[in-house]
Amino acid sequence: MIDFALDDELALLRDTTRDFGASWLHPREREHEAARTVAPEVRETFAEIGLAGLELPEELGGAEMGALARVLVLEELGAADAGAALDLDPLGPAFYGLRALGAERLREFLPALLREPGARAVLVVGDALEVRGDRVHGSVPWVPADRVDLLVSLGREEILLVQEGIEREAVRGAGLRCAGASSVVLDGAPLRARLRDPQASADALARARLYVAALLVGVMRAAADTSRAYALERVTFGRPIAHHQSLAFLIADMASAVEGSRLLVQEAAWRLERGLDTSEACATAFLEAVEQSMFVTPNGIQILGGHGFMQDYPLEKWMRDARALGLLLGGADAAREEAGAELAADDGPVELSVPEA
Repeated sequence: MIDFALDDELALLRDTTRDFGASWLHPREREHEAARTVAPEVRETFAEIGLAGLELPEELGGAEMGALARVLVLEELGAADAGAALDLDPLGPAFYGLRALGAERLREFLPALLREPGARAVLVVGDALEVRGDRVHGSVPWVPADRVDLLVSLGREEILLVQEGIEREAVRGAGLRCAGASSVVLDGAPLRARLRDPQASADALARARLYVAALLVGVMRAAADTSRAYALERVTFGRPIAHHQSLAFLIADMASAVEGSRLLVQEAAWRLERGLDTSEACATAFLEAVEQSMFVTPNGIQILGGHGFMQDYPLEKWMRDARALGLLLGGADAAREEAGAELAADDGPVELSVPEA
């Protein structure tokens, strides 16, 4: 018999994170959005629980629990407030690029990031930055942060690390407002570290995509659950609107979208923990989470009708957060291209033959 239940340690971790989100994040989401950061007491509580150090080495004070523990925590945080999840994590997806640079770099940069409240490492993906000699030039129009203490850039061939000379300008932003929003310009910033290793860059990108995909699963789960609860309470023509067939089918499709995305995310995490090749699995999980979130969150608003667009309900926020998360790490198009290339490489060339007449 196959048992899909979590073990006691993972179940406790998930439940602890869910309680934290329900008590400290979700009730304050509008307050945190307006402030563009979480309250100090929320940050202190998060640090006491130790959720930011799940994947850190034990020698640096982390729990070293692995990818599955991380995605479980991120789903719960995403369901509470995805912007706050990014703001609370000083490393975020940038951790994977930093780790690829080696243990020495982790020991050099992690303590300061973990020690100073509000410090942030930011990850950018693509070829927006250019190295000339030992200086870095380029610009990034949007990152979800109001502070950039460390910038990690993942290109196809190399990983770059910049600590100084980062010019940042705050922008309004639409989603993930609690995390902040900035444009970043590097005009001759000193290059702190560089690693030319396509495989290391691809692995870091795969793990970063899984990080964001787990947040997206949490966001769409919250949207699906809240809109379903509303549909069970809202009565028209003598019965809850959830009992009308067309809406019942939609609610079921939304639940299926959440579950399907979660399974792909957890399978990719399982593959990571076993050392399997995961570039295609993580790209697929990210792509599915992005596409399904664009189905779930707008339909959650539609179920609430006009109420869905009002700030009295969190549905409009979840749709904004889902769209912003979907733009990270090159967005869905880059993930689709990579997943498709992996599949084509696995299958080999396709030969077509036409039977003779």
